[in-house]
Amino acid sequence: MCGTCGCGNAEDVSVEGEHVHVLPDGSTVRHHHHEAGAHHHHDAHEHEHLMPDGKVVRHTHEGGERAHPPHGVLTGHSHEAKHEHDRSGEARRISVERDVMERNGRVAALNRARFAADGTFVLNLMSSPGSGKTTLLVRTLEALRGGRPLAVIEGDQHTSLDAERIRATGTPAIQVNTGKACHLDAEMVKRALDSLSGRAGGTLFIENVGNLVCPAGFDLGEAKKVVIASVTEGEDKPLKYPEMFAVADVVVVSKIDLVSALGFDVAQLIANVRRVNPRAEVFQVSARTGQGFDGWLRWLDRTSSVRTEARAS
Repeated sequence: MCGTCGCGNAEDVSVEGEHVHVLPDGSTVRHHHHEAGAHHHHDAHEHEHLMPDGKVVRHTHEGGERAHPPHGVLTGHSHEAKHEHDRSGEARRISVERDVMERNGRVAALNRARFAADGTFVLNLMSSPGSGKTTLLVRTLEALRGGRPLAVIEGDQHTSLDAERIRATGTPAIQVNTGKACHLDAEMVKRALDSLSGRAGGTLFIENVGNLVCPAGFDLGEAKKVVIASVTEGEDKPLKYPEMFAVADVVVVSKIDLVSALGFDVAQLIANVRRVNPRAEVFQVSARTGQGFDGWLRWLDRTSSVRTEARAS
């Protein structure tokens, strides 16, 4: 469990079909589930579970076909032990949150150094589900094709549907399925990088899991954070989710071709963005019609070129 948001970062995380448990120390255990709720281990190994109260439970599985209950189920705990957990739960939660974020920061720094070494310009695309992130990305990749090398890391809880859409543009893409986790973290990106070739000297887009809360708190090692806000979502989103908009380097207002039909007030949305984050650049685009795309593409070219020149010097 992630101590920051409560989601299951020790649950199923897979990179292109790999099925693993990512443990609190960063190690992984690979296996297949055989029935709902329970899983089996064939090889002897030490196994950890990070419980809802922040307690880490360690035990060893001997070889052979043995099953244990689903993660998060505590058995054999006394009434007194439960009260002890309740009393110390807040301290443990804070400790787990600090450990999670410190470890993420260390891995993000490694990712950032790796990107700098091979000259890769990296953007972290974040938004709510249904904002048009993937459609925006597909049109962007098609427009940039033939220039700098391009690559994509796709984050979703389940399926490889978006990665397949990206690959149809001719761009290499690696799918990361986060299971119960509601965001990508630096370790997931690090693992995906090991399977992603041909990005050196180019641009890497990381399409985060659709969520306006948790992705804002996790550094992935990216150069720029881009938040997409659709005109179908309402003008008040920056005020309801200020942490997300506060970290944005760029806010892309998407589906701008629907403004008239929806009666959407773009000026109010932008004013709300400015209240939260005066420094963010704002672009209004339609991935369907191409409206506003020139400005977005010029920003990408200018920003990626500046970083390439800075590295060369």
